[in-house]
Amino acid sequence: MIRGLAAHGTITAMTTADHAPASDPAFSENAATRAKAALKRDPWDLPDVSGHVVGVLGGTGDQGRGLAYRLAKAGQKVIIGSRAADRAQTAAAELGHGVEGADNAECARRSDIVIVAVPWDGHAKTLESLREELTGKLVIDCVNPLGFDKKGAYALKPEEGSAAEQAAVLLPESRVTAAFHHLSAVLLQDPDTHEIDTDVMVLGESRADTDLVQALAGRIPGMRGVFAGRLRNAHQVESLVANLISVNRRYKAHAGVRLTDV
Repeated sequence: MIRGLAAHGTITAMTTADHAPASDPAFSENAATRAKAALKRDPWDLPDVSGHVVGVLGGTGDQGRGLAYRLAKAGQKVIIGSRAADRAQTAAAELGHGVEGADNAECARRSDIVIVAVPWDGHAKTLESLREELTGKLVIDCVNPLGFDKKGAYALKPEEGSAAEQAAVLLPESRVTAAFHHLSAVLLQDPDTHEIDTDVMVLGESRADTDLVQALAGRIPGMRGVFAGRLRNAHQVESLVANLISVNRRYKAHAGVRLTDV
């Protein structure tokens, strides 16, 4: 229905099974047990992300500013990045709630989780320039590749399949996920809107990472993060924004997505 790091911690000890070859029957049995346990785990049992620093690349744009504002207002430590540090610092001061501004490289270095909210035409170049700073980081790509003509918005399909998959190719040492695509920048930035009534579809290759992103989305009142598949399914999630733009224009709304029976 359409409407409106791994967690911080250090492993200090490993069992023999941790070093056993996959051909070892004990290893296979342990792996199967862990897999079954993961399937049985409550999908809403999500980690605490309150201690993580969140960086927003493209944090001076409408979507980036909105996400930074909502997360900081919820108590998250947020740094917004821009190509020019002074521009980011000016935007941060306007947002308040302890938001800091920095150039993109410093933003990436100082953050545990980095949201990519840059324009599509600068997506590849920005990520290529930050490959080193984003090494080992949890990256959340929320970029929607769109084109516009007289008929309205339409989806573009990158050579890699989606913006998120392009990010994964460009950042092989990062943990890339996809989320926050269907949010209204107007509602995100509106101080009189106290809840954002929407679900956030989260995609990624690691449950530990997608759980973190779901938990981050859930920090914003009214919002819920829902696992929606692996990165290979990101294209249709990114593309849905073109449909939402049409909905918004026809009904003069700020539509989002809400998933039923979950």
